[in-house]
Amino acid sequence: MDNIVLKMTSLYTLVLLLLLFLSYRPALSFSSRHRQYWGGGRILSSGDHNGDLVTNLPGQPGVNFQHYAGYVTVNETNGRALFYWFYEAITKPEEKPLVLWLNGGPGCSSVGYGATQEIGPFLVDTDGQGLKFNNFSWNREANMLFLESPVGVDFSYSNTSSDYDQLGDELTANDAYSFLHNWFQKFPSYRIRTFYIAGESYAGKYVPELAELIHDRNKDPSLYIDLKGILVWSHTI
Repeated sequence: MDNIVLKMTSLYTLVLLLLLFLSYRPALSFSSRHRQYWGGGRILSSGDHNGDLVTNLPGQPGVNFQHYAGYVTVNETNGRALFYWFYEAITKPEEKPLVLWLNGGPGCSSVGYGATQEIGPFLVDTDGQGLKFNNFSWNREANMLFLESPVGVDFSYSNTSSDYDQLGDELTANDAYSFLHNWFQKFPSYRIRTFYIAGESYAGKYVPELAELIHDRNKDPSLYIDLKGILVWSHTI
């Protein structure tokens, strides 16, 4: 019975995400422009993230914080784009740190599992009737950024089929790093924010590899990210 409930919960999560995806105007080709994001077919300029604003979800309880979902291109040539969901902190988001969350697997969805079944503000109700507010959501204390990584996980994709044959920890780290810098173009106020990376399972490899990459490239002041720490549990090393 528990397995049936878990499968139904996961299915309902995917249905909710699909409904949101289809609610946006037409599908975009992300290979043509480096900063073309999911957002009504517009080319979003630096700092313009309103096109990714999520105003409501099916069965969503009322909240007083904003959340955003969309795509960020990480490789223009190959048309590789990663999907994210970002929840601002419930109170005083301008004073709270930014936390990037990565699920493991490899292949586990950070949105479909991490955000909606573990630590995000909206949990899929096991009765299949909608969403319920998570009183223990991490966005009580931080701005939470859930990333679908690598390509092939959930809505993240590549227009170049051979990319799927090259997947590995190094490519995953490089794409996540590119994602962060391009995401900061959409949310520039978070570029100088205190930053943490957290994850579970195979993210025990993803998290430290991305942290090492950030540390190495922080030698260039123009690429600086204020990484303060990492957190992993139930992890693979």
